[in-house]
Amino acid sequence: MLEISPPPSDKESAVKESEKKREESFPYTVPEAAAPLSPLPVDSHDIEEGGDFRIAHWVEKNVRQTFIRKVYSIISLQLLVTVGIVAVFTFVHPVSMYVRRNIALYYTSYFVFLISYLVLVFWNKIQRCFPWNLILMTVFTMAMGYMTGTIASMYNTKAVILAMVITAVVTIIVTIFSFQTKVDLTTWHGFFCVLAIVFTITGCTAAIVLVYKYIYWLDMLFAALGAIVFTLFLAYDTQLLLGHKRFAINPEDYVYAAIQIYIDVVYLFLSFLRILGRK
Repeated sequence: MLEISPPPSDKESAVKESEKKREESFPYTVPEAAAPLSPLPVDSHDIEEGGDFRIAHWVEKNVRQTFIRKVYSIISLQLLVTVGIVAVFTFVHPVSMYVRRNIALYYTSYFVFLISYLVLVFWNKIQRCFPWNLILMTVFTMAMGYMTGTIASMYNTKAVILAMVITAVVTIIVTIFSFQTKVDLTTWHGFFCVLAIVFTITGCTAAIVLVYKYIYWLDMLFAALGAIVFTLFLAYDTQLLLGHKRFAINPEDYVYAAIQIYIDVVYLFLSFLRILGRK
């Protein structure tokens, strides 16, 4: 049986007629042109933080931070040992008198200090070999501490305490400055080499003159020059730890980095002590 659909209404016929006329007038529609996608602004930091480079950068930064913490932990122990020796040699009168009368022990400690320092600086195999590097560095620290304590025993107790305080303040200020400043002090290595040569020549000349005749102004000049030189060396060696300057210390050479900064602080203390005067 055929199903007969009902005839369309007048309204539906009018709608269909209108659509038919529109199609005849516009056989196809033109789509709106899509606006081109503008690239998002890319920060160089985002590029640096992406992919394998991001992982490598993170690993390097983590290694450098661990290296800095290790170096300053060693320096803290060295300075604590040195301060303890200086305190005993300064405040305990029998010990102070004994070390001043037995000056041969001072020269023996100086010889041990010099040999251990040269081995740690120039023999990389020993410098990176555990536990020999720590054993040799302990010997080096004890020798340096004995030398410093013997020299401090020849000065007034008040001068020793004041020199310690000044050294601590200068060390903290120089360390903060070296970490925060944008000035790359590691590029001044030529200047520091020249300064070290001048300081060595001046020191040898002053030592020879002072042995024969004590001249107060020459002694003070040499002490002031030493304070300036070792303050600059402290800033220079501190920036070598950071890793984002032109020159940097290898993270494996934490022993070398520790003894360099330790020597800077100790010699800075001795320079201030010399300026403050003898007993």
